[in-house]
Amino acid sequence: MTMKPLAGLLLALACLLGIAATGSVFELAYGEPDLGTTTTRWILGASLPGTLLSLWFAVRLNRPD
Repeated sequence: MTMKPLAGLLLALACLLGIAATGSVFELAYGEPDLGTTTTRWILGASLPGTLLSLWFAVRLNRPD
């Protein structure tokens, strides 16, 4: 079974947002964030649910009918 192109883009977006969320957690946990605490928290707040949603949509989109 081949992957649909939109599902591939959503998986790539999930990977990117997951990396951003992980980096934000480490920045907040281990000192003063480079972008500031408020900005880093906003990035984490947006990327964490974005990761889960884009992964969920990618899986749902690529399910066999």
